[in-house]
Amino acid sequence: MTERLSARRTIALVTDTFAELPSPTRAFPPDGPLSWQGYDDSRARAAARTGEEESVVCGTATIGDTPAVLIAFEFGFLGGSLGERTGDRLQAAYTHAREHRLPVVSLVATGGSRMQEGMLALTQLQRVARESALTREAGLAQIAVLRDPTTGGGWATLGAGADVTLALPGVQVGFAGSRVRPPDADPAAYTAEAQLAAGAVDAVVRPRELRGTLALWLGLLTQPSAEAARVPPALGALDLPATGWDAVRRARAAERPRADAYLDAYFTHRAAISGDRCGGTDDGMLCGFGLARDGRPLAYAAQRGTATRPAGYRTAARLIRLAGRLGIPVLTLVDTPGAANDADAERQSAGAAIADLFAAVATARTPVTTLVIGEGGSGGALALAAPGNTWATPDSYFSVIAPELAAAILKRTPGEVEATADQLRIRPQDLLDLGVIRGITEIPGT
Repeated sequence: MTERLSARRTIALVTDTFAELPSPTRAFPPDGPLSWQGYDDSRARAAARTGEEESVVCGTATIGDTPAVLIAFEFGFLGGSLGERTGDRLQAAYTHAREHRLPVVSLVATGGSRMQEGMLALTQLQRVARESALTREAGLAQIAVLRDPTTGGGWATLGAGADVTLALPGVQVGFAGSRVRPPDADPAAYTAEAQLAAGAVDAVVRPRELRGTLALWLGLLTQPSAEAARVPPALGALDLPATGWDAVRRARAAERPRADAYLDAYFTHRAAISGDRCGGTDDGMLCGFGLARDGRPLAYAAQRGTATRPAGYRTAARLIRLAGRLGIPVLTLVDTPGAANDADAERQSAGAAIADLFAAVATARTPVTTLVIGEGGSGGALALAAPGNTWATPDSYFSVIAPELAAAILKRTPGEVEATADQLRIRPQDLLDLGVIRGITEIPGT
């Protein structure tokens, strides 16, 4: 379990500079809006214990080289709970961020809404959700760091609603707090690690790495560009395949460079997002943001040669939409034999996930550049490809369906698979002649 730090100590852990914003003032009748007996005394004890006047500290900060608005919860002040005055501070912080075009970093540690203010406290979640939505519409990044604990409405707004969600190791994360869960609930399900596995958290980060991680993320998410990503050079064979089946063999060869090699060669630094925010992850789809070797931040979504699962498609769609809101171009790498077609994939709405990715690419707000680096298997590959800006390496192919399956559908014998591959015209040079791709990377004259 990570040590539970105060708001001020956490701020000092991650920032280079920090200046607190002026706090809005709200007059309360004795014992608050509900006249809850003893509420004033509870607040006074919390203030004496923590040195804070409310459960959040808000200010402007510099993290790495990037200025940001910082929100830090003080769990020692009534469990980091949200009341009306908390809502006032959060609204003022988000307003300042929009007025000054600053990203928002939230260091969350909260047990939820404040009981002593009843429904007035609960409705602060609507205020926070609106401020977050307005900030998203303004094209400003929001990053959340989940501390211990992050539960209730704080998780369901500032935490789960962020563009990028990081968590400290071992911390409690979940909508249900520890005192309201079913008595037989497995505590391991309410942890940062469980949320990472379920696709709700992007990364678990150790405290000593948090400042550097936030600095990297802020640098990547705050530099919009209208220029499309450059096409990566081919890392494998540079000669073109002689036949369609030769193209298939080369694309399936174990020694052929995969997405990890292309991304390592293309970027100097990378930060990954993980999960579809619907309960799933797919290790076969790499998504995130990176600093290209030409000095520009780009988003990337890259298939790793496996059958892509519904969570992979949804994560890629999430990535492309986030990049669009932030004005960051996208690079996609296509390499899959096709979409996963097992029963679990169907139960996880494979068709809807693929449709959503098609829509995300079709409506992308920033340029998308695609390179086919291996297998281009049917619609499961095409969903990730940019119309009009797709390129291919010499050791790749793109087909309406795998040649073996095409032969089976056409009721041909196994001995006719190779001839079928030729008929399908799936080689890179065939695709170029057909106008399916824009060019073959690193081939002279294309």
